Amino acid sequence: MSPRTNDGEPEPTRPASARPAPVTDGPVSGESASGTPVADPGQPAPATAPAPEGASAAESAPGADPGAPEAQTDATTDSDAGSDAMGARAAAGGATADTDGATGAGPGAEAAGPAGSDAEAGAGAGGDAHVGSVVGAGTGGDARDDLTGEPETAGSGAGAGADERVVAVRRAGAAGRRWRAAQLTACAAMLAVALTAGAIALGAMHDGRDMPVATAAAVSPGLLAGGDLDASITALQAHLRAQSRDFGGWATLGLAYVEQARTKGDPSRYPQAEQALKRSLSLRPDNDQALAGRAALAAARHDFANALKLADSALKQNPYNERALCSRVDALVELGRYDDAEAAVQIADQRRPGVPVFTRYAYVHELRGDVATARRVLERALAVSTSPGDIAYVAAQLGQLAWNQGDYATALTHYARALAADENYLPALEGRARAQAASGRQAEALKGLELIVARYPLPGPLVELGELYEARGGAGDRTKAEEQYALVDAWTAIARANGVNADLDTALAAADHGDRATALRAARDDWSRRHTVHTADALAWALHVNGKDAEALPYARQATATGYRNAAFLYHRGVIEKAAGHPDDARTHLAAALKLNPGFSPLGARQARAALKTLEASK
Repeated sequence: MSPRTNDGEPEPTRPASARPAPVTDGPVSGESASGTPVADPGQPAPATAPAPEGASAAESAPGADPGAPEAQTDATTDSDAGSDAMGARAAAGGATADTDGATGAGPGAEAAGPAGSDAEAGAGAGGDAHVGSVVGAGTGGDARDDLTGEPETAGSGAGAGADERVVAVRRAGAAGRRWRAAQLTACAAMLAVALTAGAIALGAMHDGRDMPVATAAAVSPGLLAGGDLDASITALQAHLRAQSRDFGGWATLGLAYVEQARTKGDPSRYPQAEQALKRSLSLRPDNDQALAGRAALAAARHDFANALKLADSALKQNPYNERALCSRVDALVELGRYDDAEAAVQIADQRRPGVPVFTRYAYVHELRGDVATARRVLERALAVSTSPGDIAYVAAQLGQLAWNQGDYATALTHYARALAADENYLPALEGRARAQAASGRQAEALKGLELIVARYPLPGPLVELGELYEARGGAGDRTKAEEQYALVDAWTAIARANGVNADLDTALAAADHGDRATALRAARDDWSRRHTVHTADALAWALHVNGKDAEALPYARQATATGYRNAAFLYHRGVIEKAAGHPDDARTHLAAALKLNPGFSPLGARQARAALKTLEASK
């Protein structure tokens, strides 16, 4: 994703006089005081500097350098042409994103069963591009051709029951309906380039949430009309059968599988992605495309410590690799290293300013409670977005920011813009349903979420739909809600079988709608790996539902310590304070949650009002 025109030329930047002064008091490592991009000490600089991508995120924030020069255009080489593409629409997580992450989306756990084994069956020099099969052992795994991703013939290694959970999840939505992948505007273009040039790139993930696609300047404008991810993968597979030693093509295929796993809610694609990236590295060890791809894969699996190491390895090869720069920011954020993340995003902003960096810059500021800067930077990102993919992604991020502040009308406006650019963009569909529910349009919200989970059975939408059924309270609604919560467990099993850490998803869903002991175990495991505001909140809540309020309170306080404005966190803290015998603090935080976002959760908001009413009555 990039704030470039379709022909690869940079958008006009604002004149220096229009730029505010710098965000920082001094230079950050990797940049000069004037804002000129430079490589880290000891890092090789590219032959020429990166292509201009508009004003940096810092220029959108208060205080950018009025005289900072724009980055220069770098020449593409045969080893990294198009290697610095931006994040594919998605994380989080989860995003993030949860991402959270990715929602992302962002789970984080140990495998419930043995991970899928990877067998590489000899594609020699210039030989057949087929590299064997990927067998997903345990729940949800199946044997697939590494290129096509289709199941192998019977007896290829997948057990008879291996597909049962996958089938269960898919049937639980609209029976037999397949969700075609969300259209990625520049994705087809990049994959098509592999047919002739062999060097392209897809994106990275942020916390389980979608990230837009970027293109290299060499991409023909005629290829930027958009297309279907599945069809593009098929074309790339055909290319690799004929040109099996195209290391850039293998790196791109790996990233395409990561994106396909995300858009289809099918983690069984991750072992295929890993195999394709390994193939790329076997053809050219230490190529930054594949290393950055492995960082993106690790982030998609919520292995953020490894994602950081791999991003650093890619940046040693090419300090200007955009995907690696962005994955490094993502990993630091998801590890809870917010000071380091802020420094990393400043470096990324100076080296590769563009939409993927702008959105990360905004999120880092949002986590600090600086909503005004986050909004300003996202608006800047939207202003320089030209492709439907970029517009949908950034508009949805603005919608999420408005939603977090309880501004449902603005959120719905942004989601409408996102869906005008891409009518199937799932984060915007999900966000719109949440905002509709909070605005009293329950029937529309239910219909929207039912369509989403039929196509995209991920934990977030499943829990949201279940809670809407519970809140409605009609005949059979409780049973319908329980069905949604059960599907979260099925998805978690599939994710773990394919190497995805799913503890955060497990903790959040199980604490309210499942086994409380399981929730606490998962939350403790996730906290042992990373100390983010999200994991602190999940652990606090899991401790609370298990009756451990004294232990929970420090984590609830830590979840709100950065200034991040999240009504659910404030609600959890207030309830825990009430249970721990701090009624004044409880009143303060429950009232703050409802003032910030009165419809933050169909059930949670109702419970917050009831708890606050009890506290007021006991004064």
